[in-house]
Amino acid sequence: MHQIQEEIGIPKIKVEKISDAHAIFTVSPLPQGYGITIGNAFRRVLLSSLPGACITGIKIDGVTHEYSTIKGVKDSVLDITLNLKLVRLKKISAEPTTMTLTANKEGEIRAKDIKAPSDIEILTPDQYITTLEKGAKLNIEIKVEKGVGYIPVAVKQKSDTDPEIILMDSIFSPVKKVRYDVEAVRVGQMTNLDKLVLEIETDGAITPDDALRFSSNILQSYFNLFNKENIMVEAEYMSDFQKISQKQELEEKNKPVQEAYTPIEILGFSPRTLNALINGGIGSIEQLSKCTESKLTNLRGFGRKALTEVKDALKSRDLTLAEE
Repeated sequence: MHQIQEEIGIPKIKVEKISDAHAIFTVSPLPQGYGITIGNAFRRVLLSSLPGACITGIKIDGVTHEYSTIKGVKDSVLDITLNLKLVRLKKISAEPTTMTLTANKEGEIRAKDIKAPSDIEILTPDQYITTLEKGAKLNIEIKVEKGVGYIPVAVKQKSDTDPEIILMDSIFSPVKKVRYDVEAVRVGQMTNLDKLVLEIETDGAITPDDALRFSSNILQSYFNLFNKENIMVEAEYMSDFQKISQKQELEEKNKPVQEAYTPIEILGFSPRTLNALINGGIGSIEQLSKCTESKLTNLRGFGRKALTEVKDALKSRDLTLAEE
């Protein structure tokens, strides 16, 4: 860790959850330039390297290529494949799996009509597939695979020998959006520090927290290649994470507890009573409840009537004066 962290402390991570699949992570303070360094590294890994599942090919009874049409089916085969590409999936096992879509009723067909095995969850059940006219039938076998990154049809055609399958471009990434901003932040007299704001949105197959953890593990595995022996070079210019953490915990523990301060003006005292209390150095309800009767009656301009007024006001808040 950068030696400057000993002066500014360990970066803190705050998480703002917008939904189960959308979150914003704020990391600060960071040394100057580290916001872009860390943010860009995470963005590239998040968009390119997370595993996910998608539909990679389909078989339709009576259809040999994607430019066909089916009697009684509103959409062409090409349009059906484009609609199936928009179906988001969560898959547990790594082996290829087959789903089926069988329909013979008039009306719209959506992703929820697909029969999926137990290891697949359809995340977008309302995704439109096509529409059937009266008397039409549709039977589709849908191949689902789990993978990483993007694989075009041209690459698959070299390995897939099934002549009946209509192959589709595969985009496996479960991450829909990654955005990062770097803002200036100040710690003491240092005004040139970074704050990284990282926004992650997924399709629901993985949470933003787990996506960030996976990306972190990927980056660590590559960085560790350059120091397998775990040798510390110029160790005096590196900060000890554990040492800084212990120091911060000790400072936090020894920090004086700030007493709550509720102005006595909200109790609605008469001007005479209020002035007597404030002139006597009592400006909050917390301070007032620690006072005894004798202390209050010794205040200048504070009489029996004011004492009764104070007791009634405190009683209305379930409070009392301190005992003698």
